[in-house]
Amino acid sequence: MSDIASNIISLKQQLPSTVRLVAVSKTKPVSDILEAYNTGHKIFGENRVQELLSKKDLLPADIEWHLIGHLQSNKVKFIVPFISLIESVDTFRLLTIINMEAMKINRVVDCLLQFHIAREETKYGFSMNEVIEMNGSEEFIRLKSIRICGVMGMATFTDDEKRIREEFRYLAGCFKELKRSCFCGDPAFREISMGMSGDYKIAVDEGSTLIRIGSIIFGERN
Repeated sequence: MSDIASNIISLKQQLPSTVRLVAVSKTKPVSDILEAYNTGHKIFGENRVQELLSKKDLLPADIEWHLIGHLQSNKVKFIVPFISLIESVDTFRLLTIINMEAMKINRVVDCLLQFHIAREETKYGFSMNEVIEMNGSEEFIRLKSIRICGVMGMATFTDDEKRIREEFRYLAGCFKELKRSCFCGDPAFREISMGMSGDYKIAVDEGSTLIRIGSIIFGERN
């Protein structure tokens, strides 16, 4: 068994049944993705549209692709036909463009709202106030070709575990508040995507349902 196969099997054995794994395959060749896929794993995450498009047609059609990186509006139309989940929706404008492109092909696209939970200014995302304001607007209610499935966030890149835990706890709190006030009774609104190779155990402790893992599975980035 290859290292990649044993890494992914061992990781999945450690995870509770409530948590799904997104194998982050950015910068990795198709051959590496196939090694992971051949263990039975189907969910892969890419952060660049161009790279995703270059790999997708060389790989099995039943892979569930997640877009996990910052999405430029002019690239939306290329992924809308096949993407399983856009995890990184960080503005209302982007949401309207996804909706417009999905409507053209009669598809409903699943999305997560990316929250800015880190101390770093370089990270993208909504604030809680922005989401509540957006949710109450008529423009949002008219978006019928997108489905909001939950929230996503990236913790500060730091060794301070207390800070990371606080940020994940805050995101889980945002999810619970939105579930109560805006998405009550909506079974689709169920995902909290948080946790990467360095901090996924804390994320799982704090209620993550999707973890995004690259280097633990595939080794360091190429």
